[in-house]
Amino acid sequence: MRAATVPEKKIVATIAKDPRRVFTISQLSGILQKHRLEWHLASSFSVEDFIEFLETNGGLRRIKLVSPDYSDLTRYAWGEVSPYRLALTIRKGAFLSHGTAAFLHDITDQLPSTIYVNAEQSPKPVRESVLTQEGIDRAFKAQQRTSNLVYGYAEWRITVIAGKNTGRMEVGLSQGPDNEPLEATKLERTLIDLAVRPAYAGGPHAVLEAFRLAKDRVSTNVLVATLKKFDYVYPYHQIIGFYMERAGYPPEKTNRLSRLPKRFNFYLTHGMKNPEYVEAWKLFVPRDF
Repeated sequence: MRAATVPEKKIVATIAKDPRRVFTISQLSGILQKHRLEWHLASSFSVEDFIEFLETNGGLRRIKLVSPDYSDLTRYAWGEVSPYRLALTIRKGAFLSHGTAAFLHDITDQLPSTIYVNAEQSPKPVRESVLTQEGIDRAFKAQQRTSNLVYGYAEWRITVIAGKNTGRMEVGLSQGPDNEPLEATKLERTLIDLAVRPAYAGGPHAVLEAFRLAKDRVSTNVLVATLKKFDYVYPYHQIIGFYMERAGYPPEKTNRLSRLPKRFNFYLTHGMKNPEYVEAWKLFVPRDF
């Protein structure tokens, strides 16, 4: 490293102790600019020179995230990093959600091959929505739309979901499989997300199993309060109450949901053929439930 007059070990140590472990090129550029004078690096020493040095003298690896429909992404990992940490770098402020959060909370028996990352949309003006039974029937007749913003890494598939803007409500740190801290939805929000978008959980049966496994840990107060703050147009409380009842939650927990207004017939999931009607929740569910 001809441009440096300080020990190379100092530069490597700076990257090695950075808690991020996975970097974008702009983040590495920021580190270089911050320390350029301290490290006595010439202005001609570019970020590509910096990356090449770290690849040669340290543990930096270039990783390609490949998408069939969007531009590929390059990330730079220091040492061995989990695919979950890698997935969180795809969008700024992203967090793990849906089936991946269910895995982190140990409320699924499914072995994950897809990592779900929620990158919330920017806030949008509030528009008055008039809900009608005809509109609900029409919306839930078709299959639920799923994100096509997908990246491949090794044997993993990373799906990026443009979620409703909530200000990252009920997002916190969870422990990953390698004991690394990962930003993910908390338990109660995870259950809500699964009920709203079962396609990102393995389907309604997988969602029901998640409610069963979470039964002794979930706070109904937090769940209901979070659902109210989300302020969904659709009456998802009917779905959540049904799942809780079917999963064996005691009446004192399900009553919080059953007392909420049920003005419309609703659907457990999209695209059901010949569903069964559950009067107590005014809900259409698959017949194999």
